[in-house]
Amino acid sequence: MIKKYPNRRLYDTAISSYITLEDVQRLVLSHIDFRVTDAKTGEDITRNILLQIIVEREEGGEPIFSTDVLQQIIRFYGDALQGMIASYLDKSMNIFVKQQHALRQQMQNVVSGDPISFMRELTEQNVSLWKEIQEGFFRTKRPPRRANAGERADSVAPPSRESGS
Repeated sequence: MIKKYPNRRLYDTAISSYITLEDVQRLVLSHIDFRVTDAKTGEDITRNILLQIIVEREEGGEPIFSTDVLQQIIRFYGDALQGMIASYLDKSMNIFVKQQHALRQQMQNVVSGDPISFMRELTEQNVSLWKEIQEGFFRTKRPPRRANAGERADSVAPPSRESGS
């Protein structure tokens, strides 16, 4: 538990010490779960602190987010697709992290194996994972099927048979 005081200082209750945003970043990089609350109101402000770290990282080096990407993200706020894009980005990032982990493990084996086979296998895995996420994303967000004239909306037409088969 980390508390943020009105003087903008962060206090880590686990170690009974003030910490910096760099310390919070190290917690993230070390996969240590934490929560940041406003010391005055008790409000959970973890996301705000994480966004502040991202802003500082974006300003301090080579950014991850281009201006175009940031503009696209802003356009989704308040849009009917906001929930869908949040879910899509979350799932995409999780898949990317899994692929990155698998790539690092496979890179250790590439020295002793065949690099061409390795790249082919990695490409096939990536294509398969992206197809899976896209199919799942669009399957859950597909509008209901409309009925043709004379057909009830809840009925399913039998498959047609082609003559001469």
